[in-house]
Amino acid sequence: MADFSLYEHTNGQLNRLCRVLGFADGPLPGELLGLLLGPAGASRLDESSEWPSGVSDDTTPVEFSIAFDATGECAVRVLGESVGVHPERKFLDVVAEWLGLRTGRFDAVQDLFLPETAAGGFTLWYSLIFRADSRPQLKVYLNPQISGPERADELVRMALGRLGIARAYDSVAAAALGRPGRDRFSYFALDLDDTPRSRVKLYVSHEGAETADVVRAASLVPGVEPERIREFCAISGAGNGPFSSRPLISSYSFTGGDAVTPSSYSLYVPIRDYVADDEVARARVLALMAQYDLDSTKLDRAIAAVSGRALRDGVGLIPHVSLRLSPFGSGITVYLSSEAYSVLPPKRRSVLGLVPAG
Repeated sequence: MADFSLYEHTNGQLNRLCRVLGFADGPLPGELLGLLLGPAGASRLDESSEWPSGVSDDTTPVEFSIAFDATGECAVRVLGESVGVHPERKFLDVVAEWLGLRTGRFDAVQDLFLPETAAGGFTLWYSLIFRADSRPQLKVYLNPQISGPERADELVRMALGRLGIARAYDSVAAAALGRPGRDRFSYFALDLDDTPRSRVKLYVSHEGAETADVVRAASLVPGVEPERIREFCAISGAGNGPFSSRPLISSYSFTGGDAVTPSSYSLYVPIRDYVADDEVARARVLALMAQYDLDSTKLDRAIAAVSGRALRDGVGLIPHVSLRLSPFGSGITVYLSSEAYSVLPPKRRSVLGLVPAG
């Protein structure tokens, strides 16, 4: 693999993903990926220390995901970071007109999240979203902790105010920040399109949470059935907690007229922390997909598109799985690591072949 550049490796994975999921062949996904990676794309795979990123466990600045919708449709997404590129929004400026993006909301809050001096963590991540017969979409992820954890709540409150939904802060805080020091804002995301479904998304990490904690967080959103949250945790995490490794994450989506209460909720489980290997992770994801009558053959085609290794030989190829509950369409999203630089070794299996939460 060292004979390949980072771009060659990840572009091959992206092309295969689009192809096996039935998307039309074309150069656009690869061109956008190349622009996103920037100079890091030319680095060889034995030069990982030159371009480290927090996007993935092995420092690859790219992670893939497949959003399976209850309607049977799906989307291929690329989460990425333009490492070593300044200014941080250079990629956005390059592709804004090309993709017909609307950057007004990002412009309104960028000074809050792109300070001259950062306290740590990531600065700006991008998510490219590809759907069949549609123009690619772009979402930006900003870091509420960028000026230190003590300022995270303040930054989120100020940003929501600038976006005209100031009251949303109190509703989310009441539902999701009930455990001081353990519940925290971890991401602030914006869709960069001008449609009624364009979202402002707030993400809250729940350290050491029990299932009851995320059920309470989800209760903010009208129509969310608590039993769906409980089942998702029980299957993906093999228990009700506490989830003491990487945290569960709640996200809230505010669209159109959502001034106080979000219309959608998602729950993210870092499944690679709660399984022995990717064979177990796949089995759990298949069980989740069966709950929603989703086409499981697409999952296996997607896995084969990004990796040829035996699933039992490592852990982290399937790093997260998420449940989306929305009036605009629910579903499950499965995340896939590029593993461009390394494969994490598997953990010891228990007698039942599962590693319980905690």
